[in-house]
Amino acid sequence: MHINKNIAISETGFVFNPLTGDSFSTNQVGQEILRKLQGGTNQEELLKHLTEKFNIDKTTLEKDMTDFMLMLNSYQILMDDEKA
Repeated sequence: MHINKNIAISETGFVFNPLTGDSFSTNQVGQEILRKLQGGTNQEELLKHLTEKFNIDKTTLEKDMTDFMLMLNSYQILMDDEKA
């Protein structure tokens, strides 16, 4: 999975999709997820990085990250590698 190349992400966590006009803000963890996905980090590496950086237990993080990824899909921000 990767972030759609047209997505704009500000330093403050404001995310804008110029193709749909959708926008939203995200917290520090969400910003980190988006930046890591933009950089090509896979989901397993991302989970490991986030649990260490934010001291989050893996079970909670996996659930929250699944919810966040579903939201990114609904905003057409996250794309499957097969669709690239």
